[in-house]
Amino acid sequence: MFSTMNSPWTVPPPPGTTGSYGYAQAPPAYHPVQVRQTFNQPPLPYATIVQHLPPQPQPVEAPGQKKKIDWPQPVRNYVQRSFDPSNMIENIPRSEMEAKLKQTISAATDENTLHTLDWDRLPLPQQMIQAERAQAAQSWQQDSVNLQMASNGYGDVPQTLSRKRKSQELGGNNEDSNATPPWRNTNNRNGFEDRITYPADRFDKRQQPLQADNSKGQSKLQKNLEKRQRRFDGGYKSSYKPSPSPEPASGPVVGTCQTLEKQYFRLTSAPVPSQVRPEHILRQTLELLKKKWKKEANYTYICDQFKSLRQDLTVQRIKNDFTVTVYEIHARIALEKQDLGEYNQCQTQLRSLYAQKLGGNPVEFKAYRILYFIHTSNRTALNDVLADLTQAEKEKKAIKHALDVRSALALGNYHRFFRLYLDTPNMGAYLMDTFVERERLAALANMCRAYKPDVNLRFVTEELGFESDGDAAQFIFDHNGQHLLEEKDEGLRFLTGKAGQLFESAKAEAFRKVDIKGQI
Repeated sequence: MFSTMNSPWTVPPPPGTTGSYGYAQAPPAYHPVQVRQTFNQPPLPYATIVQHLPPQPQPVEAPGQKKKIDWPQPVRNYVQRSFDPSNMIENIPRSEMEAKLKQTISAATDENTLHTLDWDRLPLPQQMIQAERAQAAQSWQQDSVNLQMASNGYGDVPQTLSRKRKSQELGGNNEDSNATPPWRNTNNRNGFEDRITYPADRFDKRQQPLQADNSKGQSKLQKNLEKRQRRFDGGYKSSYKPSPSPEPASGPVVGTCQTLEKQYFRLTSAPVPSQVRPEHILRQTLELLKKKWKKEANYTYICDQFKSLRQDLTVQRIKNDFTVTVYEIHARIALEKQDLGEYNQCQTQLRSLYAQKLGGNPVEFKAYRILYFIHTSNRTALNDVLADLTQAEKEKKAIKHALDVRSALALGNYHRFFRLYLDTPNMGAYLMDTFVERERLAALANMCRAYKPDVNLRFVTEELGFESDGDAAQFIFDHNGQHLLEEKDEGLRFLTGKAGQLFESAKAEAFRKVDIKGQI
């Protein structure tokens, strides 16, 4: 150990002091701060500046602000009576009544009569509005009469007209009588002066009899006045009367036409008796049409004549057994020609006529109605028809056949369906023709699943109700099945194993949409 006395190095001075080194001591890395001994703020070295602010003005009440008004009890009662439902007037809106009530109370407040006014006898606001309307209507009435008298050249115009027309308009002798009216300066072809005032050279032409003036009608100004008057209840009703026109007779038309054949035209006005055939002529027309249909079978002509015949029956309100016969014959002819539109119209009228017990063949046409709803696949309407059938009607041959057809289709029994198709009573076969093709496609699709790989074409003919093998083959050809018929030792065979997809697609397309022309 070396002693400090003998060491060549000297001990450094303590921190914060200056040593006896031969070079300057580095400044410390902090600033010394004097420690506070008390919590009092030391005096500032400068004088404190005090800013004197001007005094704030006191809030002054706005001059337009009104004090709260203590409404007297009579005013409160008046308001209550105004909104009483028993005092309401139907044609006066609530908004207009409230505006009038506010105007009345405000006027009384401004005139300082709020406490002196007799509110119990003061008319209600709706009564004031009604009185004003009546007064306005009377003034319009007077102005309208004066205008009409002036336009016709009668008498002197009252003073009330001076607000709208000047003296030169009336042809006076004032100093400015030769002055040009304002409307002449803007448009010489206006014609407005011709409807109100008349120049001297044309005045004589206007002095025609009153009938000539009435035939020319009223002026536009007169019509505008009348439109305004209609807005006032109980206002002036125009004295203008249009030329009398014949009113249609309240009873049915009685025809006088003697022509048997008449082309059908849709009516656009009241029927004329001279163009309508009476019932005894219509009966002769029906016999003529039946003979022509058997002889010529021209459906376009027959349909037009039957529509004309039905129209004459309708305008004369003829509803009897003859009417039923006309509609039944037309419906049968329409079925024969597959015109479902005309058939539906006849069927609709027949349903109404049968309800009146006027005769005819209701059983036959109820069966047609069932078959038609099978064609349109209208299950709702079909159920309604079935619900209306009586037990006695269900035993009738035509209706029983239609019900059996429905049952066979519901069960998918195509064998029974085509047996019924070949034995249809009356003219039901024409209706079944409308949906028998799609049922054949459905039956062929089932046969292709049940019989494989092929079947005899004769079997297809018998099962699907074809008249011959040729008709069955043609049906398959029409649906692109030429390659599905093959000649073998047993005869002509239908390749059911290869036809499944083809006829499934054809079946789906046939049942996808039903083309309906007309509605029952």
